[in-house]
Amino acid sequence: MDAPPTTPGARFVDPKVLVRIGSLNLLARTVVDGFINGLHKAPYLGVSIDFAEHRGYMPGDDIRFIDWRVFARTDRFYVKQFEADTNANFSVMFDISRSMNFGSKGITKLDYGRYLAACLTYFCTKQRDRVGLVTFDNDIVTRIPPSAKHLDVVLHELDRIDAGRPGSLAHPMFRATELFKRRGIVVVISDFYEDPQAAVDALKPLRYGGTDLIVFHVLDPAEIDFPYDDAVSFQDIETGRKLPVVPEKLREQYRALVQEHITALSKLCGENRIDYALFNTATPLDHALFKFLAVREKLSRVR
Repeated sequence: MDAPPTTPGARFVDPKVLVRIGSLNLLARTVVDGFINGLHKAPYLGVSIDFAEHRGYMPGDDIRFIDWRVFARTDRFYVKQFEADTNANFSVMFDISRSMNFGSKGITKLDYGRYLAACLTYFCTKQRDRVGLVTFDNDIVTRIPPSAKHLDVVLHELDRIDAGRPGSLAHPMFRATELFKRRGIVVVISDFYEDPQAAVDALKPLRYGGTDLIVFHVLDPAEIDFPYDDAVSFQDIETGRKLPVVPEKLREQYRALVQEHITALSKLCGENRIDYALFNTATPLDHALFKFLAVREKLSRVR
């Protein structure tokens, strides 16, 4: 994933530091406000966070809506936007299946996903969006419909969730097509522990139903690099099955299979106009915000 070489607010967003912050609300504010302040001071790639009131003029826009006062200050054309144009429905679909409990470096995938969801929700609230949350394992567990007043409700739910049951995308995503009737943006946060084709097949109905879909694929660094040396018994978190392994004999094969899985999932998402990004649980959270912001800018131009 492309990211700015020095991302804004970076000293605030190391997951190992954030895990010490007891309040999810405070964590989200710390990350997002530092990120936004950094963007104001050093904008990257022309990305703007001024969604709420203006957007850049594009050929074909009605010139009656050009804000001439802004033009006088900036020497650039901006078009006024109205509430119907600027307030989007934004929801996180968060995988809370058993495999999300894994963590090799003091932070689990569940906690990292929790932080991601909190930061994205807070960020979108600042942009005046209606925010919501769906948690799932092999079915929908909880649902908070998008609302301009639901930030605290979403953060409270994120704070209390636990991972427990095995997971599968098929049924939750089928039900999601009934939940998301209005056009909006949905970010799916999951470790995608299933066949890539099956995963994307589960996502397709939601995407082609008009939802702008963004996949945040969360893995632990150990799941990618397989850094183990000594013979050990591994346990499948989803099924409980144990398997004795001599890591040095399997390391290269394992890494190749993981990269094959990641590449296939990314490729299939791209073919179906689903934006994809991979994060390991050591990735600073502002990288995720930057990715989301870039995707949202792209979506606003497409619309």
